[in-house]
Amino acid sequence: MSMEVKISKRRISYKTAVKILYKRVEELKANKGKELLWILEHPLTYTAGIRSDDKEILDDKIKVIKTNRGGKITLHNPGQKIIYFVLNLNNRKKDIRKLIGLIEKSIIEFLMIYKIKGKKDKKNIGIWVNEKKIAAIGLKISKWVAYHGCSININNNLDDYLKIVPCGLNNQKITSVYNEKGIIIKNIEEKLKKIFIKNISKI
Repeated sequence: MSMEVKISKRRISYKTAVKILYKRVEELKANKGKELLWILEHPLTYTAGIRSDDKEILDDKIKVIKTNRGGKITLHNPGQKIIYFVLNLNNRKKDIRKLIGLIEKSIIEFLMIYKIKGKKDKKNIGIWVNEKKIAAIGLKISKWVAYHGCSININNNLDDYLKIVPCGLNNQKITSVYNEKGIIIKNIEEKLKKIFIKNISKI
C-alpha cells in the first residue's frame, strides 16, 4: 500500500501539523493521495481531546488547543517524539481495536531497544513503565480514515506536566526514557519508522 513517510528535523507547530493531517484525511476520503506516517516534535503545546475537562487545567495562564482526537488534556514539548498517521482503513481491515494494539506493540518494541519494559493497560490507553505513563495514544476515525497518532516521552521536561492533569493523571505518574534510564538517546527516527511501518502493515 502506498505510504509517504515524513521525518521532520525541525519542530513543527501543532496547528501547522494538524492542517497537513486534515488535508491528507480529505484526500484519502476522496481516494486521492498516499497514506502518511510522520515523525516529528512540537514546541511546548497543550492540547485537549474530546474527553477533556477544564478542571484538568491547573494553570489558567496556559493556552490549550481544542482537538477532535480521543483522550483528555495532554502535553507536547521538545524531547517528546510524535508519530502521526493518516491511514485509509477502507483499504485495510476496519478494525480500530487492532490498529490501537499495533500502535501499542510498536511503542513497546521501541522501548525494548533501550531495555525499558513497557506495558499496556486495559483501562487506560497508552503505554506504561512501572505504573507510570511513557506514551500516549489519541486517534480519530472519519469515514474509516484513521488519523492523529501517539507520543513517546524521550528526554522532554516532565515539569511542564505540572500545569495540567495529563490524561487524567498527576505529574508523578508520568515518565520518560531519560527518567527511566538516565540516558539521552538521539537519531531514533529511523528506528521508529522501521518498527511502525512493519506493524502497521499488519492491518
